[in-house]
Amino acid sequence: MSDKSTQSPAGRASGAPFYRLRLFVAGDEPNSVQARHVLTRLCEAHLGGRCAIEIVDVCEDFHAAIEHGIYLVPALKVESPPPARTIVGSLSDEAKVLHALGIAGKGVEP
Repeated sequence: MSDKSTQSPAGRASGAPFYRLRLFVAGDEPNSVQARHVLTRLCEAHLGGRCAIEIVDVCEDFHAAIEHGIYLVPALKVESPPPARTIVGSLSDEAKVLHALGIAGKGVEP
């Protein structure tokens, strides 16, 4: 398990929501690698340092996946802001991911 925090004091002071994200992956499987890259890029482009991403490799810690009700990977669990939700898949449809996160993206309204 690793934790990648991208928060900045400026991002938290703006009053915009802070995102706590947990991405469940299966090692270096292609869909898991893609999900990591897409999530990192979307957070950098749209959240401006207002997020913390935890990567959970189910090959190393499958108990964490079971504990969080994750049975398919890759899966992104959005823990905050509420409501909590889970997005399953490689995150390749970025517009849908942005919509699920409540972030306006190109051609998407929250």
